[in-house]
Amino acid sequence: MTEKNKKPAEKVVKPYITGSPTDEKTLPGALGFLGMLLLIGVMSFLVCSSLSFDSLPLRILLNGVVALAGPAVLYSNAVGKGAEAVARGEILWQKKEKGKDYSASEKAVCFHPLKGYLTALIGSLPILLCAAALAVMAAPQTTEAGTLPGWLNAYRRRSDIGNALAAYAAAPGLTAEDALRMIVRVALMPFVAMIGGENRQGMLLLERLSPLILLIPACAYGTGYLQGRRERTRIHTGIAESIRQRARRERKARKKRAAGKPRTPEQLN
Repeated sequence: MTEKNKKPAEKVVKPYITGSPTDEKTLPGALGFLGMLLLIGVMSFLVCSSLSFDSLPLRILLNGVVALAGPAVLYSNAVGKGAEAVARGEILWQKKEKGKDYSASEKAVCFHPLKGYLTALIGSLPILLCAAALAVMAAPQTTEAGTLPGWLNAYRRRSDIGNALAAYAAAPGLTAEDALRMIVRVALMPFVAMIGGENRQGMLLLERLSPLILLIPACAYGTGYLQGRRERTRIHTGIAESIRQRARRERKARKKRAAGKPRTPEQLN
């Protein structure tokens, strides 16, 4: 039988117990998600800092790949987490079928469709709050006063023009908006590199949309967690298919041995 004529493997879906949206592992999981966000942000900052090309299409292409890599990593990680949660639910279902008891905490940590989204949202809150505050405070960036030429320093002591030159000597302090902007721009470094710091209107739009953009990693994680059910189905289907193939090979081997077994000679009368 050729590969084309082979019947597709029948999906094997195991029943499982559904847990609760949050459990004792939600907070540790959220902290772990925040740590991954920070790590991805730092790595993106280091990579995108070297991808600021003059060519806009090339800049968008390369930084776009970096922007997609972070959510892809989180999605892949969440698939495994979801599959583990479904596996715990399958174990509890077997206990239930056998009449065995299980605790409420055991049930709570099992798979729930909202668990991945809530864990990621809680982990994203520190950065989301910074982005929301910046979105409210954001305003078009203005050009600051440049450095005062050295030959004008002598005129700063004159009463008639000294006040006008004082603005050049005053060092601007770090405001709360500046601190929030640094945090958010590092988190959005691939998008910052795509737009370019010289595009003030583009950067203003990015800062105002930053809370929505920063929800992308959480959505990727929650969607990946949902795939845990499909991953467990794939695993069970693969196991069942391996068992069928092994049984098929054993039947063929027995037939081959039976066909090759020498016949005993008939006794002559």
